Order: sequence, then C-alpha cells, then structure tokens
Amino acid sequence: MTVSDQNLPIETPTPVELQSFMDPTAAVARLRQLFDEATDFLRARFQETLAGQPRRARYRAYYPEIRLVTTSFAKVDSRLSFGHVSDPGTYTTTVTRPDLFENYLEQQIGLLIENHGVPVTIGLSHTPMPVHFAVAGDDTITVPQDGVLDFPLRDVFDVPDLSTTNDDIVNGYGFKYTDGSAPLAPFTAQRVDYSLARLSHYTATRAEHFQNHVLFTNYQFYVEEFELYARNALRDPNSGYTSLVGPGNIEITDPDAPLPAPAKLPQMPTYHLKRDDNAGITLVNIGVGPSNAKTATDHIAVLRPHAWLMVGHCAGLRNSQSLGDFVLAHAYLREDHVLDDDLPVWVPIPALAEIQIALEDAVEQVTELEGYDLKRIMRTGTVATIDNRNWELRDQSGPVQRLSQSRAIALDMESATIAANGYRFRVPYGTLLCVSDKPLHGELKLPGMASDFYKTQVTRHLLIGIRAMEKLREMPLERIHSRKLRSFEETAFL
Repeated sequence: MTVSDQNLPIETPTPVELQSFMDPTAAVARLRQLFDEATDFLRARFQETLAGQPRRARYRAYYPEIRLVTTSFAKVDSRLSFGHVSDPGTYTTTVTRPDLFENYLEQQIGLLIENHGVPVTIGLSHTPMPVHFAVAGDDTITVPQDGVLDFPLRDVFDVPDLSTTNDDIVNGYGFKYTDGSAPLAPFTAQRVDYSLARLSHYTATRAEHFQNHVLFTNYQFYVEEFELYARNALRDPNSGYTSLVGPGNIEITDPDAPLPAPAKLPQMPTYHLKRDDNAGITLVNIGVGPSNAKTATDHIAVLRPHAWLMVGHCAGLRNSQSLGDFVLAHAYLREDHVLDDDLPVWVPIPALAEIQIALEDAVEQVTELEGYDLKRIMRTGTVATIDNRNWELRDQSGPVQRLSQSRAIALDMESATIAANGYRFRVPYGTLLCVSDKPLHGELKLPGMASDFYKTQVTRHLLIGIRAMEKLREMPLERIHSRKLRSFEETAFL
C-alpha cells in the first residue's frame, strides 16, 4: 500500500480488517500474526536499505491493538481487582511481543470476555512501530548509530518516540488516547519495547528469562549464594526448578556445569532460577542507590511480575539492634527523591498483608524462632531510604530528628524506591533487610566485621527471601494482586 507524502510515499504492509473474538486463544493468535507481519515487513525493508537498494518509500508498520467496547452499566464482582472495566466506553491498548506475553494476554483477554460477555476486537493501531524495536528480536540485524548510514534513518523509518510511552497511565492522571478511548493496559507497546531493550542492556539477560518473582539485592554476596542455592535446587528432581540463567544468557540445567561471567559485567547482574510458566525466581543485584533501584523497577514492571522483594543490607538505627538482625519494613520514609515527580512523597506506601505474612512465616521457618522469641532477631517498623550514602558524615541533628520522628528503625538507599515503584506500577512489594552496621552507635561497616557478618548471615537471609517467594507462589493470583493497589480509574489489565 502506498500513500502520498510530502517527501517520500509511505509504504506499509497490506491493510487488514478488524476481527472480533470471544476466544482469547484465537485473539492472541491474531495478535501474533499481525505483529509478525509488521516486524517481518520492517526487517525486510531495513535489510534492503542497508544492502544499498534504492529507497522507494518511507517504510511504516503499526503495532497491533486490542479494543473493547461495552455499553452496559452492569456491575462486575466487586471482589475482583482486575479483568474488568468499571464504566461503559471504549478501551484500547497497543501490543508488542505477543509471543513473550502470550499467557498474560490470554488470561487478561479471557477475563474481559468472561466478565463483560462481549468480544474483543483485534486490528492494527495508529501507533507506528520503530524500526529499532522491530529488529530487536533478530540477532542478525543491528541498527547502526547516527552518522554511519548515508541517510538519516528517521527519513525512511520510524524511530522511538518517547511521547507515546505514556507513563501518565500508571501515574493515574486520567489518561485518554487521541481517539477518546481509555487505556486497557498499564503500558503501551512502545513503553514495553523501550523497557525490554533497557532490561537487556542493564542485566545482560533477555526478557523471556525473567521469572514472576523478583528479588532485589545490593550486594554481590547474595548473587554468589543464589548460584549455590540454584545449583542445589537443580540437583533435586522434586524442586520444580529447571535451569539457571546468568548474564550473557548462559543457561545451565546441569548443576555442575560452569556458569562463566561475561568479560564485562552489566550494570545490574541478573540471575534466573527458572520454573515452568515463569514461576521461578529472578535475582537482580541493583548495586547501591535509589537511581539504580528506580531504573530496574521501571523496566521490570512491564513484565508484570507477581511480586518483588528487597533483601539487602541496612544501617540499624536503634541501640537495641544487633548486627545480623532482620528488619521487616511496614512503612517507608522516602528521602530518595527519584520518584518525587511521579509519586509525590505525601502518597502513603502501605505494607501489604500477604507479603508481610509470607516474609514473617519465612523468617520463622528458617530461624526456627516464633512468637515472642522472634522479636530477639527481627523488628518491624519504618525503613528510611535516602540518596546520600555518607549521610552520617554531615551534621546529624537534622537527619536524626527526622528519623526519630518517623520512628525509623533502619536506613538504606533502595528499599523505599522499590516499594514506591511497586505501588506505582501495581506490583506487590515488600522489604526484609539485614542490619550490617549501626553508624549512630559507633558500629561502622569495617572490613573485618563485614567479613564475619557476611559469612554467617547472607545464606540465611537469602534463603528467607526465597522461602517467602515460594509461599507467595502458592497463593491465588487474585489474592496477591489485590484491590489495595488499584486507583479510581484503573486499567482492566493487571
């Protein structure tokens, strides 16, 4: 198809008719067909262009789209937190990588059909697909940097357009598309594609390896222990775990096989202990700082994980705490500032009962302490997150007063960021930290102390995080993704 344009005509794949579906499997199959046709078209035209063939047109393909139209005010089961829309109207979302999101899409579309009794319509959207994202799934094709080609890339192909990422949807601003339709899903196709590319860059693993239960840590020691745990799990035929993936997309099923690290480690080394249906556990070493914590969660959120937890180290703020004690966060003091523009600090970040119970049960199971005895090694309270690693070197009167007023019991640089972005993206979140120093009480993190501490505590702490995730895995999805994280104008898709 060719349409006149000021410079070059626009060539697109053959137009398609809209199709309605009452079968979610058939709907997703149609999405895959449209997506493959679009990416195949762009890849072929791109390779022709790179090979020096004359550019006869501007080449464009569009993301596929899901559309739901309902005219009924009939109320849906009020216990449901997702899978339905609250008011009559037209709802749409663009879709990318239906191969990667196949199970998710079938589930979400199936709930819409079941709850509203109307079909979904599958067709092409009006959002162009950037060539960078179209070729991302083909390792034989790379997009050269600007200046390498003998023509401006954007003159011939569409390139990423940040104006269509639309984080206004997840930020709860009452977003509407230009055609007046409301969003059906929390993320647009371009937003998802952008994050998939960023994930590959920061973690050096492909998106398909990520599991539905994500642990974040801020120390390499946890990565080493995670690999040991994973190898032992692979030795156990009853564990349910099938493989371990490390940076560079190296995947092993043999527990004794080498897992070499790439010559250049990524910014956030990531490991995946896989199970069928992505029900395993992913561990991300985000390093130190709220910026990394925000970056990781910004992009992992598009995969719609069922839970993420922070299991890292913190400064204990109470003299009654000992090195190695655990801190279960039930509130957060946000002084990290990286999310202030997206989620104002006056927004409360509540503790989620399902996560808290799973974490406390896991601590009891691993430590073999319960009830009042558990208080000897674990405190529940406010965790403060700051953006200044050396805060204790400044005049302490201001920070200490705020910490005392907030009743904080621990301080770190990542936990509140991870929790706040979980709240923002409707991903269940939680925090279990381990006290590694007490700077207000003269117990600093010194090399010798750290060595002994890490040897005795890291294994137990990581195991607690894994046990908590395994408990959450056993819960029904609608119980974990509860109504607590849903806003007034919520998308139907989880």
